[in-house]
Amino acid sequence: MNVLLLYPLFPKSFWSFEKTLALLDRKAMLPPLGLVTVAAILPQEWQYKLVDRNIEDVPEAVWDWADLVILSAMIVQKEDLLAQIQAAKQRGKRVAVGGPYATALPQEVSAVGADYLILDEGEITLPLFVEAIAQGIPSGTFRANGERPDVTITPIPRFDLLKFDAYAEMSVQFSRGCPFQCEFCDIIVLYGRKPRTKAPEQLLKELDRLYELGWRRSIFMVDDNFIGNKRNVKLFLKELLPWMVAHQYPFSFATEASVDLANDQDLMDQMVQCNFGAVFLGIETPDEASLTLTQKHQNTRDSLSEAVHTITRSGLRVMAGFIIGFDGEKAGAGQRIVQFVEKTAIPTALFSMLQALPDTALWHRLEKEGRLRSKSANINQTTLMNFVPTRPLEDIAHEYIEAFTELYDPARFLDRTYRHFRILGEATYPDKGKRAKKPLQWKSLRAFLIICWRQGLVRKTRWQFWRNLVNMYRYNRGGIGPYLSVCAQIEHFLEYRQIVRTEIGSQLDQFLANQPCAVPEAALELTVKT
Repeated sequence: MNVLLLYPLFPKSFWSFEKTLALLDRKAMLPPLGLVTVAAILPQEWQYKLVDRNIEDVPEAVWDWADLVILSAMIVQKEDLLAQIQAAKQRGKRVAVGGPYATALPQEVSAVGADYLILDEGEITLPLFVEAIAQGIPSGTFRANGERPDVTITPIPRFDLLKFDAYAEMSVQFSRGCPFQCEFCDIIVLYGRKPRTKAPEQLLKELDRLYELGWRRSIFMVDDNFIGNKRNVKLFLKELLPWMVAHQYPFSFATEASVDLANDQDLMDQMVQCNFGAVFLGIETPDEASLTLTQKHQNTRDSLSEAVHTITRSGLRVMAGFIIGFDGEKAGAGQRIVQFVEKTAIPTALFSMLQALPDTALWHRLEKEGRLRSKSANINQTTLMNFVPTRPLEDIAHEYIEAFTELYDPARFLDRTYRHFRILGEATYPDKGKRAKKPLQWKSLRAFLIICWRQGLVRKTRWQFWRNLVNMYRYNRGGIGPYLSVCAQIEHFLEYRQIVRTEIGSQLDQFLANQPCAVPEAALELTVKT
């Protein structure tokens, strides 16, 4: 069996970073970890070729070679996923599809001709698919029916199928699931509320494999909440530390975690000692009433701003996610998010309008209330909300556009980045022992010179850029590399904030044009209450 593993395109989004990646001659941020894991679970006597459409097109010779095409995608990739299914069927190929999008909206995938739907988690459903293939069954849907796999049986992903030079970071996964119950989140729908973790020695074998293949750069731990099972995380970090020391710290790590990380100093110290450099926090909003309504109670127990400062002072760079459009939200939510981001000096703040994702508690509630505008969704920063909010959509959209534009004003972004790294520079880092010296590469030097030219000479940020760089050299010399890497993100956001303004503005105009005549405010309030 010749199997083409095909990963669809991501549209331009907050995380696509095309212009920033181009500085280092990379094509994409992260590889398709799901597909290389699928390749490890499927029969190893099959032959595999992986094509990531974010770095290359599918050569016609590869289409000809393939007996079977397997695709996996997230909701944000759905447009190209559907197009690639159709392209495969036009060439007479059998097509199997899995991943979060197909699991959430299987009917949309079936409608364009997919033969096999391998839904839920592959450790359970892929063997069912293989059995169907062996029996010559031409189509089928394979589900786990509520069962969750033991991820300690998950094999080492087929990292050898990846083109390492194309990616800015590598990805591995330690756990699945999250113990919380945020109303808008589809992670607990897909993976459950009981975090399941790999064994420490199991993940170390994955790192061994990456090391053998020559990877020596950053690794993103793609867990949706890395600290969902704190006991097992600490056991893993305890085993990871001697591995990192023995290999002279070949990797740096980043991950996602809940804000309650700030309450566990020992855990943060362990992470820093193991060379974790950054963590993404789901803050969502500084409005406590909205957090309570959406059942994100873990963010209401302590001061959010103090939690961010605690994590930063521990030596972990903070990235964070924010959302506008919660029910009951008061006017000015966009500006309150900007103020929070400025106060906490978070450089990279993911900002989106709320979407009701399929099968989430929010989606079911809004469907029951008759407020869903669309039963599909797209988690992109250029997409209007897919439901009727409790305050005028145009107000939310205008606040969103202005706040996004303000957050990624070059001067403000560089100022936050500098302030954040000055706090990081004050952190007391644990001794990491002897570390391998990495030679300076031409790509890195070229990127540095381009940043100096654009931000330090061409733009109005020139004086700010050089002043901050000199002070970084004085106060946080060891952090200059990561600092410049974050500064480089503005190369992406300069363009992307205009894309947000144009796309949201266009969709809003279309939405308003399709609305019936104006409804009196009193009637609108009554409708919302009903």
